[in-house]
Amino acid sequence: MSTFERIYAVVRQIPRGKVATYGQIALLAGNPRWARVVGYALHVNPDPEHIPCFRVVNRLGAVSSAFAFGGENMQIELLRQEGVTFTQEGRVDLKKHLWHPEKEGGV
Repeated sequence: MSTFERIYAVVRQIPRGKVATYGQIALLAGNPRWARVVGYALHVNPDPEHIPCFRVVNRLGAVSSAFAFGGENMQIELLRQEGVTFTQEGRVDLKKHLWHPEKEGGV
């Protein structure tokens, strides 16, 4: 399995209404130093319908200004459609929405 395939396999497991960070995906995919690789892999996502890259945010809960499929506003809209809430600073409320696969199942 390639690096990108491992990353996509993890991202597919993020449940609706939850988010994961680039670093978290990197760690779960096999290398905690792959956070930038995760970003690139998601930018070239070959199957956004089945690989929900919009559920990945930075470590502070900020969405990507370079969201590959319609910009940051589209990422925010997709997350809101799943019930994800944001802080006053415009970041995902990680206390409520961060995915914990060890508790919730996954990986």
